This record gives sequence, structure tokens and C-alpha cells, in this order.
Amino acid sequence: MSKARSQSTTLLILIFLFIHPFCSCAQEYRNGAVSSAHKLATEAGISVLKNGGNAVDAAVAAGFVLAVVYPQAGNLGGGGFMVIHLNDGTNTSIDYREKAPGASHRNMYLDGEGNVIPGLSTVGQLAAGVPGSVAGMLFALERYGTMSREEILKFAIDIADTGFAVEEKLSQAIESYRSDFNIFEGSREIFGSGVLPGTLLVQKDLANTLRRISDLGKDGFYDGETAELIVEEMKRGNGIITRDDLRAYEPKEREVMKGSYKDYELISMGPPSSGGISLIYLLNILENYDLRSMGYGSAEAVQLMTEAMRRVYADRSEFMGDADFVNVPWDILTSKVYAERRMQDYSPNASSKSSDVMHGEAYYRESDQTTHYSVADGFGNVVSTTTTLNDVFGNRVVVKGAGFLLNNEMDDFSSKPGVPNIYGLVGNEANAIEPGKRMLSSMTPTIVFRKGKPFLVLGSPGGGRIITTVLQTFINITEFGMSLSSAIDSPRFHHQWLPDEIQFEKNYGNEEMRRHLDQMGYIIKDVGEFGKVDAIMIEEDGSVKAHTDRRGYGSAVVF
Repeated sequence: MSKARSQSTTLLILIFLFIHPFCSCAQEYRNGAVSSAHKLATEAGISVLKNGGNAVDAAVAAGFVLAVVYPQAGNLGGGGFMVIHLNDGTNTSIDYREKAPGASHRNMYLDGEGNVIPGLSTVGQLAAGVPGSVAGMLFALERYGTMSREEILKFAIDIADTGFAVEEKLSQAIESYRSDFNIFEGSREIFGSGVLPGTLLVQKDLANTLRRISDLGKDGFYDGETAELIVEEMKRGNGIITRDDLRAYEPKEREVMKGSYKDYELISMGPPSSGGISLIYLLNILENYDLRSMGYGSAEAVQLMTEAMRRVYADRSEFMGDADFVNVPWDILTSKVYAERRMQDYSPNASSKSSDVMHGEAYYRESDQTTHYSVADGFGNVVSTTTTLNDVFGNRVVVKGAGFLLNNEMDDFSSKPGVPNIYGLVGNEANAIEPGKRMLSSMTPTIVFRKGKPFLVLGSPGGGRIITTVLQTFINITEFGMSLSSAIDSPRFHHQWLPDEIQFEKNYGNEEMRRHLDQMGYIIKDVGEFGKVDAIMIEEDGSVKAHTDRRGYGSAVVF
């Protein structure tokens, strides 16, 4: 939708409401809402909405602010996915996932004996893929927004220029990675001495980078001074991103993945994200069982969902990758018939073993650091966005003179087919490294519809656990009758085929449930908290609720 089209649509709605002040559509979307990982990003989004911008404008404003105030995952040097529903019925998604540089090759992280070299794909310049965030957010703004770059970027520029007070959790995260930061000159200048809670963090170089984007658009990042600074950073280490790689980067608008669960419809992200396919696949399996009668946290529900997760992640490993490079059988993987077929060997009375559960026959017919934000405006447009540097603070390299961190997304490729990445996820040939290819992701920005209208806007960080986090938030609401806040804040569990274990957050379930699963042969592992859901719920009467996960320090605001 062009800016002119979007503005004219808004004008027609306002005229209609003036003529029919008590029509049902006036109650459909009374409010706007933003839920993100940081209060300043949320405030920027709300300010945009209050000043007449739409949900896309607000999402882009929040995204650029997160690059300033949430460096663990908010970014200019990473990538992401944006799922959009417009009030005219348009559903679309924007893929701005990072890409492998032109000089990359499938064995670039292996030693002479063919073994993965520890750390090479995670820390340092060689770990970086070509960034996509700036191009993707600007593409969304130009195509579906209504406001100018200058209006949208002013929030991020002002905060970078004048500083913000560092939160305790950010201070702790910086301290945890100081040894890595001190390896690299640009990182050492900002984070090398640590940053105490309450410190005013001023980022002049980052402010200047943002000004170049505001003034020049895409060329302000992928060409000119910023591009030269990125290439110089590559030369300081063993990085391989070139000016040609940067100039060649383009985001892609893609069709959304569509699915259904009982009375709900949903849209999510397709390849190179595995999130949408996997979420729909899981829901197709669970739809055939009475989860509601089993109850949240019961042995029966956990066992069923574990076996569904086991099969879905086995297929994720085998079949999913960048659909521009490999044939991803998404139509088979999201079919309800295939979901039934994959559970034919399921027994509610016994555990299966991942060594015995291989991928299905889908061709029979032929991070843990990410951040999510959700936006709804007063006109019926909603946006679900997930963006990432991959690991916490990406590859730990701040581009000297430009002030932003680079990603370590190359680790999301299969450095060696069959060998786990930093999240323990196993990939095969479909996700092997190739120049220009986008690495597989688990990001799952999702919009759920009820009776044809937006009902939930949600997503989460969490690496390979993103998919199951989004799944459980949805199931908690639709099957277990939880409120939005309880559905998000309740403890979670996860299984991803390999390693063959159920991962429980602290306080998930009770001893009787755990004992029952243990007797059935399941391996249970207690892990730390995972996922940070930021979500919005729109009720049938038009009232809006928003919630940010207790696991983070974000902000959710409705006006």
C-alpha cells in the first residue's frame, strides 16, 4: 500500500465515523497499543500512533529505538521478520533476514580434518552475515507507512545523542560479556569498562549513523560512510563482508504462512524462518486432541505436546532452509493430513526416543537473543515483528566509528550438517552455507484472527525455543482459559528432538507430573527462564490489552 493509499484509507474511515458515530466499526478498534522489550521503544511507538501514524510507522520507530536502548538484540547490524495485517484485508510479510557474504562457503568454519572450529561462527567479524534490519524497516515504512524517515528516526537519534539510563539487567548483561567486548576496539570503547546501572549511556557514533539513515535512506547504511566503516571493521579481523555485499542487499516481501486451529485463523512468517511452518504444524497435530480436558501442566498435556514437538523439530532439521535456494515442502508440512500421519506411532502411555523418530516423508508428493514487538493502531492495522543479532550482543563486535553491533547469524547455518549450533539445533543440507543465502531462523512473529478480525499479535525471542513459546502462549489462552498476562507469564517447557530431553522452566508443573513422565521414560532437565513474549489482545468489543513478559524489563502501553 502506498503512502497515499494508506492516508486516503484513513481519511475515508474518519469520514465514515463522523457520519455514523455509533456504528459498530467505531468500537472495532478503539485503541492503539505497543508492547516491546523497552519502555523507550514502546513510548516512541505510542507517540507515533498518537500523532496519526499507523501501526507500521510505530513498529519502525520502535525498531530503531530498540537498536539504541536494547543492544542485546535490538539492532541495525542484524535482521528480522515483520508480519503485517492491514485494515483493507491485506496480509503480508517482510523478510529482512541477514545473508551469507559472497565469499562464504560451506566449510568456512571447519578445520583441516572437517571438524567445527569452536567460536569461529559465533564471536568476531567472520561470524557476521550481511545485515538486513535497516533495509527491511525502511522498506516497510516506504511501502506501508504514512510518515517520513525523519519523523520516525528522530526518536532513536535523540536517545542515542542525549543518552538513556542503563537498566540493571542491561548492566549485568554487559558485564557478562566484557571479556569478549575487550577483544574488539569498537566494543571496548563503549562496553569494555562495564556500564553501571543508572549510568547515562550516550552513543554519539550511533546517533550519527542514524542521521545518515534519516538523511539518505538505505544508501545511508549500505553505501557511503557507514558501509566503509563496516568494511574497515571486517579488515580488522577475519571478516568477509564487502561493499558489494552491502550494496546488493535487498529485503523481500513474501506471502505469509496461513493456518488454522479450531475457530482461529493465523498468519506467520515463512522461510527462511521455520517459525510459521512449525507453529502451524504443531497446531495441526494438537487440534486432534482434547488439550482442554488435560489441563495446563498435566502429564498428559506435556507428554502429548512433547511428542508433537519432537516430530516437528525432526522435520525442521531435515527440510527447512532458504526457499530461494532449496525446495521447502511448506504445503506438505502445514497440511492437516501430514500432521495426522506423523502421529500415527504416538502412544499416550509411552515415550518415544528421538533416535527412533526420524523426519517424515515431506517430499512424498514431489537465538537465544532476539527481541519481539507487537503494535496495533486505531484503524485496524496490526504488526508483529521479531528481530535479532542471534546471540546476546551478536558477535560482540561494535563497528568502530559507527556505534552498532554486528550479528553472528552465520552460526544459524549448518556449519557442518548434523552438528548442533549454539542453541543445540541440528540442521542438514537444506541449511548449508551458500553465498547470498539466508540462514534458517526460528523467529515466529504471528497474528491470530477470531471471526475474521485480529485477536492476538505475538512473538518472542528465545532461539530454538521461540516456536514452542509462541505455541504455549496461544494454547494457554485458547485451551486453558488464561488471561493474556497469565498466558505469557506462566512457566513453559520445550523439546526440540535433539537433545532428547524435556526442558522445564523453574516451577513448571508439580512433582507428581514429573514423576509420571520419568516413569514413562522421559528425561527432564531444569533450565533457566526462556522467551520474552510481547503481545496484544483485541477483544470482540474492540477493547485492547497488551502485556510484556515478566522475564524481561519491557513495556506494554494501551491508549
